[in-house]
Amino acid sequence: MTTTQEPAQQQRSVPKPVFTDAEAGARQFPDSESRRFNYFSPKKRKQSHYEDVTVEVQPDPRHYLSQGWLYAFSDGKGGYPLEWTVLKAWGSDRPEPRRYPGSGGKGYDWPAHGWHEFRDPNEEWEQTIYRNNSNVVRQLNQNVEAAREADAFSQWNPNWVQFVAQHVGAWMHVDHGLGLYLFANANRRAPTNMHNTAISVNSMHLIRSAQDLALYNLTLSEEIGDFDGTAHLSTWSSDRAWQGVREVTEQLTGVWDWAEAVFAANIVFQPLVGELFRSNLVQQAAPGNGDFVTPTLIGAEEYEYAQRDLRYTRAMFELLTTDKEFAGHNTDIMRSWLSTWVPRCLEAARSLQPLWSQPDAKPPRFEDGLDRAKSRFAGIVSDLGLNVVKELNQ
Repeated sequence: MTTTQEPAQQQRSVPKPVFTDAEAGARQFPDSESRRFNYFSPKKRKQSHYEDVTVEVQPDPRHYLSQGWLYAFSDGKGGYPLEWTVLKAWGSDRPEPRRYPGSGGKGYDWPAHGWHEFRDPNEEWEQTIYRNNSNVVRQLNQNVEAAREADAFSQWNPNWVQFVAQHVGAWMHVDHGLGLYLFANANRRAPTNMHNTAISVNSMHLIRSAQDLALYNLTLSEEIGDFDGTAHLSTWSSDRAWQGVREVTEQLTGVWDWAEAVFAANIVFQPLVGELFRSNLVQQAAPGNGDFVTPTLIGAEEYEYAQRDLRYTRAMFELLTTDKEFAGHNTDIMRSWLSTWVPRCLEAARSLQPLWSQPDAKPPRFEDGLDRAKSRFAGIVSDLGLNVVKELNQ
């Protein structure tokens, strides 16, 4: 028996891989062994979908944009300068890392500054914006259409028809002015995408509310024979009772510091003037004058401010009054803002007092409504750790 020997396999000359530490994944980072990979610290144990689509979406050269801002304004300022507000957050006094050929990521071994700690408690992002606003508009349209079919507008007291035409209609100018010229402007100048998103939603709430009132005005012009759909224009421009509100609204739209603008509007103006007019006048007087439709429009705006816009504003400024580095600085600045805006808003609120006597069915006394507004404002300010300014007692 013969055995055949297997021929030896021919060895091929193949270059062997040589590792040079230049390949992807070779470098060791602090999180190289981590089983979870994220570039931000979530507020809770697990990041939310809101955080996934908003946090750090806007690039920042202090974090990950190693080549600097991708664009600049005509005056040379790049991106989102922190000096667009006098308030400061942890780390914002540190200079941007120097960059030069071959510097790589040098200078990024310092923590993210405190502006990036803000999270909107409403968790607003693109889907929620459209969903929430469409729900509100759908409900308001259904309410108005139901009132049409029931001929509810014919039940209004004659003086109330004139009141809605003049004074409820005038409020659309406040919403339009603040929404388009204050919040939309502040949205562009805020330093992070989390701030931008929350403020832009606030802007859209007010612009939509102004549109709701404008469309409602057109509906009433069709349904009520003697309804003057242009009365709000002369009321806003020349009625003495509205000139204080008009002056403060125009002053607010001229504030350049984005944080002061949001603070003055949501912390001071809305509680002392907005809620005074909406909740303590219109909402209280409408039912007694046969109107159960107007409160649904005013109530939608009131809910959005009290439950959504004020909520994010509190969270935004609480971080700054408790900032680990600049709490004292920020608190002093906000106190100065209170000293400026509280007297202006109180004067505007008192100028509205003649409106309380115009409906046939009167709302509760103006003084009682103003006291409630002051109490509400004092609670908001106290929550931020700020003292109630002496002007509130005037």
